[in-house]
Amino acid sequence: MRIAYVCADPGIPVFGCKGCSLHVQEMLRALVNLGMNVTLFAAKQGGDPPGDLRKITCHILPPQAQPGQKPDRAQREQQAMDAHDWFLQALQQEGDFDLVYERYSLWSHAGTAYASRHAIPSVLEVNAPLMEEAKNYRGLIHEQQARQIARQNFQRASLICCVSQAVADYVQSFAPARGRGKAALPAIVTPNAVNPRRFAAFSTARAPREHSADLVIGFMGTLKPWHGIDYLLHAFARFQQENPSRKARLLIIGDGPQRAAMEELARQLHIDDRIQSTGAVAPDDVPGWLEKMDIAVAPYPPLENFYFSPLKVFEYMAAGLPVIASDMGQIKDLVQHGENGLRVPPGSVMDLTEALQFLADHPQQAAQMGRRARQYILEHYTWDTVAQRVLTQCLDNHEKNASLARPATQRNAN
Repeated sequence: MRIAYVCADPGIPVFGCKGCSLHVQEMLRALVNLGMNVTLFAAKQGGDPPGDLRKITCHILPPQAQPGQKPDRAQREQQAMDAHDWFLQALQQEGDFDLVYERYSLWSHAGTAYASRHAIPSVLEVNAPLMEEAKNYRGLIHEQQARQIARQNFQRASLICCVSQAVADYVQSFAPARGRGKAALPAIVTPNAVNPRRFAAFSTARAPREHSADLVIGFMGTLKPWHGIDYLLHAFARFQQENPSRKARLLIIGDGPQRAAMEELARQLHIDDRIQSTGAVAPDDVPGWLEKMDIAVAPYPPLENFYFSPLKVFEYMAAGLPVIASDMGQIKDLVQHGENGLRVPPGSVMDLTEALQFLADHPQQAAQMGRRARQYILEHYTWDTVAQRVLTQCLDNHEKNASLARPATQRNAN
């Protein structure tokens, strides 16, 4: 089967180091593992592809701005909308695909448009309520156009894959846009997952940490306001105050717009000498850094609509780490409190500090939680399983829609 994978979002460097970049790479890899012939169409490359993905044919959108130009937000949005034509033309020129897999972006519906035009099945992967994100964190100038593009995407797709139930609920709010002659809006929940091959080195269970050994508390992710890094720094500072003789440090894996604020807060809390910050890390290097951790934290602050499928939590658990995570959203399904990790109230520095203290003081129980976490994730959440489910459901939905589109007399005859 020939599959076109479309990622028209200019904020996603498909071969970069972001979590969204890794998501793209792992879905590409899973499709290839299933024997599919995949062609990638992307707005931004972000580096050389990993060795096992170099055989994939890639079509990358040419630069939209002239050197030295700094377009404003309205201009950037318009450029992204204009790029729709490039994607559609590139798909047409490459041609003869059996299925289109498109990662939903604000400004493109090229993948679903191509699939609809050629009457082939299409998958639309939705990772966030992008319009709400843009309005809340960056600003959104062409909201009416973005809403129309969303309706077109949701109406045409054979299958819509949502990373969480909250995202699925958001997609369902567009249900009236579903065209006649098609089945009900086909949104399913497909959480993030892991690639077991990336974490094969953790097949041997971690030995419990010696009580007197250095304690490494870790965080991985893009440094953005909604990831709660300030909450973690305050808890770590309190932990240090309560354990002045304990050798502990904080390992921060990742980079982002909050890095300067994080460094300033660390200085104010007098813990800057206890923090190691790696900056952006290539996906292939992530397991090696996770191996240096003893405890992994996903310290999300209180959020009104927690729609994330937190990739960091999946990877922490695959690495056999005891996890402390905020008690909200999909985390409730992943982390069974006291069994394979600990859940804490979002935003509570005191509760996070107490959880750190418990795992630090009980290394045997921490190691046992890590073993259970790894087993649970590898049994229930792998990218190959996600890809197989998506393809099967998409093809089934496409056949149902084709049947509904046929005249009633023909359907009855069949």
